[in-house]
Amino acid sequence: MAFPIKVCAVCSEEFELKPDKPGFANRCPACSEPEHDEPVAKQGMDADERKALTEANEARRRAMRDLLYRKDG
Repeated sequence: MAFPIKVCAVCSEEFELKPDKPGFANRCPACSEPEHDEPVAKQGMDADERKALTEANEARRRAMRDLLYRKDG
């Protein structure tokens, strides 16, 4: 049984669409391979950045509290 011939949507090359082919049905096996990106390492924060983030979060909390629980009257 012959497999259907498809044209890759990325590189326009013809390929046989075989069952259990990994990836997308409209991409050839070479274009379907996942890219091996290195995971991005978490950047460490120094004391000034942590303090600024803490102050910003506190200001957000205070603003939300004031909006939610302000007295109208």
